Amino acid sequence: MVSLDAAVAQPARLPRLLSLAPGLALTAAVAGVAFALRLIPGVATLSPMILAVLLGVVLHNSVGAPAAAREGVAFSLRAVLRLSIILLGLQITAGQAAEHGVGGLAAVATALLGTLAFTILMGRALGVPRGLALLIGVGTSICGASAVLAAKVATAGDDEDAAYAVACVTVFGTLAMFAYPLAQNLLHLSPRAYGLWAGSSIHEIAQAVAAAFQGGGDAGQFGTIAKLTRVAMMAPVVIALGEMSARLGLAGPGERRRPPFPWFLIGFLTLAALNSLVAIHHQIAAPIGVGATFLLSMAMAAMGLHTDLRHIRSRGLRPLALGLLASLFICGASLVMVHLIP
Repeated sequence: MVSLDAAVAQPARLPRLLSLAPGLALTAAVAGVAFALRLIPGVATLSPMILAVLLGVVLHNSVGAPAAAREGVAFSLRAVLRLSIILLGLQITAGQAAEHGVGGLAAVATALLGTLAFTILMGRALGVPRGLALLIGVGTSICGASAVLAAKVATAGDDEDAAYAVACVTVFGTLAMFAYPLAQNLLHLSPRAYGLWAGSSIHEIAQAVAAAFQGGGDAGQFGTIAKLTRVAMMAPVVIALGEMSARLGLAGPGERRRPPFPWFLIGFLTLAALNSLVAIHHQIAAPIGVGATFLLSMAMAAMGLHTDLRHIRSRGLRPLALGLLASLFICGASLVMVHLIP
């Protein structure tokens, strides 16, 4: 017998699915176009994830996305991205994670904390408001938009500052996606070194993973591990900033809360452990890998559809210059650390 609560909950799910459908269809269509474009000679050198974010940015800032798609696009950027990252766990084993080692962890932590300190100090020198400089630093050093929003919650930051910081780190992270693969050959980086560099310095999760996989499968796996190491640091770093901001005046007054724990990391680690213990047949693993890539491309499309270039123009050149300097700093610091630490 079906309970009354279940009977009421069943129809309630339908409107939710209907509200998500337009946005999910839009991001899936953009991802599909990105996959199709790779059939054109010469375009196949770009991953569908990079093509998807580029298409999303162009679409949003030219004709705009339908209002009905807004909820589904946001869902793609959150839930679909997290699902794709979890599925990437089936492409990584404990042995590969161990290769990242204590040295890799030290490289990630040093670059992260150094970038955050540099951005706050440079923001003061450039005359950028302290709250905005803090959010740009957090987004650049940890994991882009999600870190910005977590820091905004923890420090009671300003909504306009958060919008600018999200747009800023998204733009520079997107530029890094295109620049890093070109730099790999110029710098003669091994797949391991390139993957660690991309994962420890590019802003958003999807951006870092997309750029890392441009260097091949091994580079992509190392990049994913390095990036998720940064994500795991988000909670303690942002909580500490929340406590410090009230004492040092780095953000505005208001109610401060703890940032959410990135639970999808548990799913990623669980599947990576499963892949280490059980030999998953290629006929199962290969379609899952393609599916994870398509879901990541949907998330990248959603990111592009959320990138409003008008926010960049709203605060002038000094915060933009700060975002550029912070991006260059973490790029250089991570590259140095990758070479110094085995």
